[in-house]
Parts: sequence; C-alpha cells; structure tokens
Amino acid sequence: MKDYRILVGMSGGVDSSVCALLLQRQGWEVQGLMLDLCSDGAGGSADDARAVAEHLGISFSVHDARAAFSEQVMADFAESYRSGRTPNPCIVCNRRVKFAQMLSAADALGCSHIATGHYARVEFDGAQGRYLLKKGKNLQKDQSYVLYRLTQTQLARTRMPLGEMDSKAAIRALAAEAGLRVAQKKDSQDICFIPDGDYVSFLRRRGVALMPGDFVDETGRVLGRHRGLPCYTTGQRKGLGVGGSAYPLYVLRKDAKTNTVVLGPEEHLYSDRTVIEQCNWIAFDDLTEPVRCTAKTRYSQTEAAATVSPLPGSRAEVVFDAPQRALTAGQSAVFYDGDTVLGGGWICAREEY
Repeated sequence: MKDYRILVGMSGGVDSSVCALLLQRQGWEVQGLMLDLCSDGAGGSADDARAVAEHLGISFSVHDARAAFSEQVMADFAESYRSGRTPNPCIVCNRRVKFAQMLSAADALGCSHIATGHYARVEFDGAQGRYLLKKGKNLQKDQSYVLYRLTQTQLARTRMPLGEMDSKAAIRALAAEAGLRVAQKKDSQDICFIPDGDYVSFLRRRGVALMPGDFVDETGRVLGRHRGLPCYTTGQRKGLGVGGSAYPLYVLRKDAKTNTVVLGPEEHLYSDRTVIEQCNWIAFDDLTEPVRCTAKTRYSQTEAAATVSPLPGSRAEVVFDAPQRALTAGQSAVFYDGDTVLGGGWICAREEY
C-alpha cells in the first residue's frame, strides 16, 4: 500500500472534481472512484466524472455498490418510516456504505487514504491520540452533521480538502481555471434514490403499507382520519385535511403502536428535553459525565446550547437551555464544542423515554 496514493470518491459534481484536483496539486497520486449506489451505471454523472478524471490524467472506475446500498440504506429508510420515524438516509449511508465501500476499494487498489468532497475537516489531536471531525470553514455549506457517525478507523484514513475552502464561488473558480467541464454544474439537492421527491411511492414499492388511522388530539379525542403514518412528519401543518379547530393544527408526534397521528397547537411542538440512542462519540471514547455543548437536531438548524448526560445502553439525555421546535424521532442530535463534533445519536420517540 502506497502512503502517497489516495482514492477520491467522484460523483460527477463540481465538489468531488475539485477535491481530486486539489489533492493532485498537493502531490498525491490520485485515483478516482464512483460508487454506483442506486442506478444502472450512474448515467450522466459517471460520464462527467470520467471526463474530469481523463482531463486530470488519473485513473477512474465505477464500483457497483447497489446491493449494499439497498440493504443498508434503502431498507433502513423504509423500516424507519414503517416504525413511525423520520430518517436521514445520508447519515446512514456515509458510515455503512460510502466510507466502508471506499475503504475496501482503497485496500484493493493499494491506496492508503480516501477522500471525499464533503465540507468538513479531519484533524489529528496528538494529545488525545484521536482523529477529530470539525466543521468546514464555509459554515453555510458545512456537512459535519451528516458525518457524525464515522469511526476513528474511517476518519484516520480520510481527507476532506474542501473543508478548508471558504466559499463555493472559490471552488467553482478553481474548476473553471482548471478547465473542468463541471465548473458550473448545479448541485444535487434530492435524496439520490428518490429524485422526484415522492418518497411515499418509494415506500410502497419497498412494501411499506399505508395503513389509514386516526388523527387525535393530546387527550385522545378523534379529529379525523389520516392516510398512513409515512405521509406525515413532526411539525407539519399543511395537507392534514382536518378542520373545525379554533387554532392551526400541527403534527406533534406519530404513534406507531396505535397508528395515530397526534395533532395540537404549534406551541406544543416545543420541548427542552429529548433522549438519544445508539450514540457515536468522536471526540472521546464514551460519554461518562454531563457535557455542556451546542446541539443541532436537524441538518439546517441553528445550534442550541444544551447539556448532554450519559444514560445506560449507549443512550444519552439532552436538556436544552431553551425549548426546541419539532424534535423528531429518527432524526439525529449532533453535539459540538465550537467547531469540533463531539458525537451524536438518533432521537427517540417520546414514548420511549
């Protein structure tokens, strides 16, 4: 294995293309790899990635990861909705598929490291002997939230050069200056395996039955009928089809055991406490005492001051200084000390704590 040889995950977009460009300029022997996750040959994106690789003079290959992606990500996505949760498939994919598959491919190709076009940074803390995950310098694009489940083994062999870039404009300028044909290519915003955004149809294809049930208020009084738990998420107001209330109704939570959707006023969406499970810690081996930090409970959310305390069974309690809106089962709570990711876990349903 060559310690100057690096395998770059190339998606055919501008970010991963500039990632390869930067590492090549830093003196790495770069090889490009596209993970085909959910399409037949990855279509036009593979063409763009291959064209960039040819322009840079690096080798390029497509690795078929569809079986792993279907088993680890799509199946988890469907099961989460079936159980009344609202998942974030990118978080699951990064640890279980993207980084796992890339490291396996790197070993086969004799590469010591892998690299991705994520807006985040990996640094080694010599005092602690640990690899740390940090926010990207471009805070508007920071992707550390979706990377919090990475392991020390994965972080130790990963480089993320775009984490040092201050702006997307600078990245596009680099691509244009280097003559890369993807310099002005639009960013992808959709879930990759649901490009049309119709996740309910996807769930039906995966065998998730939509079982109609009752909308109820917090006392259990029936307010109407819902179309199936997967059609709703915490905090939703539009599309409920329930009238006759003196105030706007919002989805407060979903109860898979009773197949009910609980509705109520917006102020009841706020809570100053939640419990998380299956915690993954990066900045330390395990949480052994309460820690003051900031926390995000959604990717685009502003961080909020909180205290996170250990509970038995890889769980933790999170108490916020100020109540937070729409804490949603299946989403992640991720904790920060400044720009350093401490770790995080999956938010539990209220009835589970």
